[in-house]
Amino acid sequence: MAELNDFRSDTRAWLLENCPTSMRTPMVDSEMVSGGNKNRSSNPDSYVWLERMFNKGWTVPNWPVEYGGADLSVEQYMVLLEEMATINARAPLAGMGVTMIGPTLLEYGTDEQKALHLPKIASGEMRWCQGYSEPGSGSDLASLQTRAVDKGDVFEINGQKIWTSGANFADWIFCLVRTDPNVPKHEGISFLLFSMDQPGVETRPIRLISGASPFCETFFDNAIAEKSDLVHRLNQGWTVAKRLLQHERSGIHMLAEAASGSKRTANAGMTLTEAAKHYVGMTGDRLRDPILRDEVVKHQMNARAFALTQARTVEESEGGTPTFATSIFKFYGAEVRKRQLELQLSARGTQSLGWEGEAFTPEEQGVTRNWLGSKAGSIAGGSNEVQLNIVSKRVLGLPD
Repeated sequence: MAELNDFRSDTRAWLLENCPTSMRTPMVDSEMVSGGNKNRSSNPDSYVWLERMFNKGWTVPNWPVEYGGADLSVEQYMVLLEEMATINARAPLAGMGVTMIGPTLLEYGTDEQKALHLPKIASGEMRWCQGYSEPGSGSDLASLQTRAVDKGDVFEINGQKIWTSGANFADWIFCLVRTDPNVPKHEGISFLLFSMDQPGVETRPIRLISGASPFCETFFDNAIAEKSDLVHRLNQGWTVAKRLLQHERSGIHMLAEAASGSKRTANAGMTLTEAAKHYVGMTGDRLRDPILRDEVVKHQMNARAFALTQARTVEESEGGTPTFATSIFKFYGAEVRKRQLELQLSARGTQSLGWEGEAFTPEEQGVTRNWLGSKAGSIAGGSNEVQLNIVSKRVLGLPD
């Protein structure tokens, strides 16, 4: 306990000295660092903060030191998150490198793959995207048809992926491909890594109802993957793919928010409480609308309970290894997020209906767009229906 207290004191002092003032504010999309150089933060402090945290090993604090981490214990990791939350410090690095492919390579990658890719993820040098869904293979992902053909020293890849988040900014992709069409669909899939910066790769952004374009269509026309970048074994990529999805759904990468009690959501502007007080008003120390007041309190209790459950799960896990219970996080997290924005709109009344024009502030327009964008949360990363099936079968042990 004394050692942990010393770690807390040292961590607190270091954060106070090294975290730039602008990195102690709610995150905005234009300042988020997800790796690579194709879509850089508009705030130079983002890179000051990234460099300082990387030098401490704290962009990926629970990774081994040789791959850019600090090899923190679960207890130390929680202390770091709590101390970051105390000063509202932003996460220095986001993206699929740190949350998805990095943890997966730690488990399934060869020593060469780890040495090549993990330090570049930890430093923010490389940005990754995910090649899973296809136009005819969404919830039934194992029916995918993108082919990879053995050409001796390399695989040649042809096909199409869709809903490829950030593909237009990515340097590399982790991709599911069919390498044997003559076996049951789950058994003929391989997991490949390859560069997005080659002639055989094309991306086309998809514009969404929210006005943003985080997703792309991605096309492969004789794209090349090195044999050395086959992860795990040929035709056994489905095992790797499922594990990666557990990392994606675990919510562990959002524990800085969990440790702080989910104070703010990126780009939401006002917190829910601030919005309710500003737009609805107060009678004494109580929100004027009793129905909205009850709904806000109920939501805050649910969000706090969810954050504490996430934190407890990490503390109780063995080495932070995710389980099928991560589907609970994915399902409930999407619902909490959607409910928070529904209540943001309820608090604002007609001011929540703005898309453009002087009658609506940029903050109000941003909340409207966030609300529209939040609808994708119950589909992206595995639909709510898929998550509930996983929970019923793998967590509760119910029959098919």
